[in-house]
Order: sequence, then structure tokens, then C-alpha cells
Amino acid sequence: MVAGETSGDLLAGLLLDGLKARWPALTCSGIGGPQMARRGFQAWWPSDKLAVRGYVEVLRHYREIVGIRTQLKQRLLGGQGPRPDIFIGVDAPDFNLDLEASLKSQGIKTVHFVSPAVWAWRAGRVEKIRRSVDHVLCIFPFEPALLAAHGIDATYVGHPLANVIPMQPDRPAARRTLGLQEGDTVIAILPGSRESEIKYLANRLFRAAALVKRVQPAIKFIVPAIPRLQYQIERLADEAGVRADLQILEGQSHAALAACDVTLIASGTATLEAALFKRPMVIAYNMNWLSWQIMRRKKLQPWVGLPNILCRDFVVPELLQDEATPEALAAALLQWVDAKYAAPEKIATLEQRFTTLHAELQRDTSQLASNAIQKILEA
Repeated sequence: MVAGETSGDLLAGLLLDGLKARWPALTCSGIGGPQMARRGFQAWWPSDKLAVRGYVEVLRHYREIVGIRTQLKQRLLGGQGPRPDIFIGVDAPDFNLDLEASLKSQGIKTVHFVSPAVWAWRAGRVEKIRRSVDHVLCIFPFEPALLAAHGIDATYVGHPLANVIPMQPDRPAARRTLGLQEGDTVIAILPGSRESEIKYLANRLFRAAALVKRVQPAIKFIVPAIPRLQYQIERLADEAGVRADLQILEGQSHAALAACDVTLIASGTATLEAALFKRPMVIAYNMNWLSWQIMRRKKLQPWVGLPNILCRDFVVPELLQDEATPEALAAALLQWVDAKYAAPEKIATLEQRFTTLHAELQRDTSQLASNAIQKILEA
């Protein structure tokens, strides 16, 4: 298995639960993170080696990433040990699809878990998927039909997080866990899990928090931080003058989302988690200028945030690149805070949209995925 970055590690860990239940003696190795390690996965490289987003950022790490892929391919095909019965690439399509193509050409069954978003970005990639994988495990219900039209076998398995996150999150319990009071107004700031996201986005989010604090001094801010990025987050919070106003957590992103009234959040998988927690949000993103110019030309639809893509509407605001100013972010946050008291029906409508979305994504993912993988092995 190869899982890139924090979200891939989480999804792969949940998938491993189903695989281990079906095949208790399963051995699994490759590239992964702590969630996978807890399930007995042997990581030859850590998943954060692949946690790079943006064209310019990838170029900076290109030699290292290609070197890891070459070494991994040689290890799997070069007779240094038993060939795997199956290879599962979890997200990270830029890394995994080329590797999967090489393995498939040598007779190793390949599965890709999480369909590359050809419906949102880089539609030309669909031919590469067809050449590279025997089967795709899809987390969104519309994807199998789209892939089938291009001759790609796929199975809808639901989104694993829809089973992990409760349909009715327990906000009071989460607040007690984090030392917050029931009557507090709480904003969770999730600046991302990649170094590049912290570099380009975190300062804007923290400066927005400073502006919100001036308007409503009683608001509490919580910031779940990946341990390896915590120092950078604290330093940027200091630079923005809000370090004393932030409760910085070691991990605990789910507790933060369960506890908050609204979240200011980097675009990515975390926005879907926020939707499953039924929380209002402001989605933000900022990256290297050249990477942004390249990506915006490949965009196929008006939305970037997953909640908006899946609802087919701007149900929550997206402020991207030059629009993600501290002033605009603060104003969007304060609109949600004001709605808590002045327009609760607006929040109730959003919660209902997200509840419907949650039900659509809720399947027995581990069982469905392991069923599909068994059929591939038997074939």
C-alpha cells in the first residue's frame, strides 16, 4: 500500500480494518503513516514524504519523490522479497498511478482507493487511470458510472469517514474534553496538514482571527496541529499577534470540529470532515502563484471545496488565493457567528444539507472494499 499525507493515512487505516477482518494473517507494507502503523502496517517510508501540493512545490521535492518511487518499484519487482498479491494505492495519484502502471504491466493486481477527481481537475488523466489500475474503489456515488464510460472497473464503497463521524456529533462532550464552556462561541482554525499550506495560508488565517477578536473579544479559537508542524504554527501565530488567543491542540481535529460553532479551514479532505460534523465553515486556500495559475486553468467546475462540489452549490463560502485576505476571511466568519443568534434557520438549513450528504456517503466501506478486492484476487 502507498498512502500519501495525513488524509490518505486515515483512509488507508480504516480500509485496513476491513482487510484484517477478512484476512487476519495479512501482511501489509509500503508507504504509510501512524494510523496504518496502528493496524500493523510496516512503513518503509513515512506518508508525509508525499505530502506536497502544487506544481512548483512538487518540483522542489521531485528528485526525492521520484527516488522513493524508483526504490519502491525495485523492491516490489526486483526479487528482494515475495511479490505482493495486490497493490493498493490510496489517493496520491501523481505518485501512485505511474507506480501502478509499472506493477500492472508485470502482472501484479492494482487497486486505486479514492478515484482521482477527473470530474473536477485534469480530465485527461482518465486514460492513465485505465492503463494503470485493475479496479478503483470510489468514495462518491457518481464516480463508478463516470469511470465505466471510459472502460474502468470501479465500485462505490462509500466514504469511510461517514461511518467514523457520528450523524449527531456530541458538541457538549467535545467541549468538555477541550476545556470549553457550553456557552462559549468557538471557532476552529484548520490551516492544513502540509508544510506548503502552513507556509502560504496559516498567517492569513491567524490574521483573520485577530480581526475577529477585535470585533468579538469573547470568541474562543482552537487550532488542531499535526505535531511535526506545531512549531511553525506557533511561530506564525506569534507573528500575527494571536498566539495568546489560540488554544493549539496536538492533533484532535475531530474534537475541534465537534466542539466548534464554525471553522476556518484549508480546502481539502478536512472540509468534508467539517461537513460530516455539520459545521458551518469558511473554506480558504493560498498557494505558490505559479502553481495557482496552472491549477485554475485545469478546473472543470465552479467549486473547489468538497462540500460545495458534492452539494453542487456554494453552500459555504470559498475564498481562494488573492480573495483569501484576512479582512475577507474575518467578514465571512463573522457572518456565520452572527447567524448563530440572528438567523439560526440559515445554520439549520446547512446542517440539513450536510445530514443528507452524510447519509449518501454512509456505507459499510470496509466490507464493500474487501469484497471488491477479494473478487480481484480470485479473478
